[in-house]
Amino acid sequence: MPPEKLCGYALLSCKIIYSYDNIIEKTKRGSMSKLRTIDLFAGIGGIRLGFESTGAFETVWANDFEPKCKLTYDLNFKETPLTVADITKVDAKDIPDCDFIVGGFPCQAFSVAGYREGFKDKKGRGNLFFDVARIIEAKQPVGFMLENVKNLKNHDGGNTFKTIEKTLNELGYQIKYKVLNSMEYGNVPQNRERIYIVGFKDPNILAKFEFPEPIKLTKDINSVLSKEVDEKYYYEGKPLYDRIKDDIKEENIAYQWRRQYVRTNKKGVFPTLTANMGMGGHNVPIIVDGKGIRKITPEECIRVQGFPKGYKLPKNITDSALYKQAGNSVSVPVIARIAENIVKALSEEWKWQSSIVLSIETNATSI
Repeated sequence: MPPEKLCGYALLSCKIIYSYDNIIEKTKRGSMSKLRTIDLFAGIGGIRLGFESTGAFETVWANDFEPKCKLTYDLNFKETPLTVADITKVDAKDIPDCDFIVGGFPCQAFSVAGYREGFKDKKGRGNLFFDVARIIEAKQPVGFMLENVKNLKNHDGGNTFKTIEKTLNELGYQIKYKVLNSMEYGNVPQNRERIYIVGFKDPNILAKFEFPEPIKLTKDINSVLSKEVDEKYYYEGKPLYDRIKDDIKEENIAYQWRRQYVRTNKKGVFPTLTANMGMGGHNVPIIVDGKGIRKITPEECIRVQGFPKGYKLPKNITDSALYKQAGNSVSVPVIARIAENIVKALSEEWKWQSSIVLSIETNATSI
């Protein structure tokens, strides 16, 4: 019986039936069915790793603008490789249907490290949020998770975030958001604060979702360092060495060369990794090990972000590109904990919703 007929006989709202199309499909297939997920601004797949670690999500399409990211992404994800394309020019009809959307839309337009031009960003990076909204509107997923710099909340006196929330609300989604520090919520030795936005079309699911609680940090700088490192990462014998050697002496502390001075960070944790790291870049963390003063390697940067040991980096691109990829990525354990709580909220609501769906179908059959 078609939904509109069912509404007429059972005195139920058609809107309810259509709103839960995906939920009905999932409950029929079983609670363990994986949610089809779109990974926007995917980079090297950090968000995908976090969500798929729950066993509840399956990426059906992934996109990024940077061709070099594809080398790293495809090396680690054999199924559903990265589609390199300008998202502003991708027709939503060419994107597979999905149940969930994830993405860390470009943050440079809102970052303290950038020029903070927001939606007025001359490179158009601030406006990419509206492409996220465009795809959400076209695909009507059950929900989404978006990540950005913590300054997004207060940018332009809060007006930027108000615009984002209003846009999502107008699409029929309510949101919860929170700034989480990786060293407090992911057991990752990195002082990295990011805002996470989780939204659902069904307010009942949103009500059941909560962000994870803080956990104890048990890892320190030494937990991610390699025992053997190429000599090229050491500073001794290089022009900068004499300018930094007197200020960088203690192990288990991350330092940074800030163009004119050495910055000492919190003991035991790395500073926020950023996209402008690179060979010769002033933001690459510097440490002292048994052999001397050196910058950390791209592989170590990936581990600072909480990527698993088996994650691979390609050999045919520059360190500078790899540093940028690491800085642009996310703290995987934080994403995984958020994803776990999303699964809990969906599972609780779908179990309850399943009984309603079965009841509706039974009544419709009997009528």
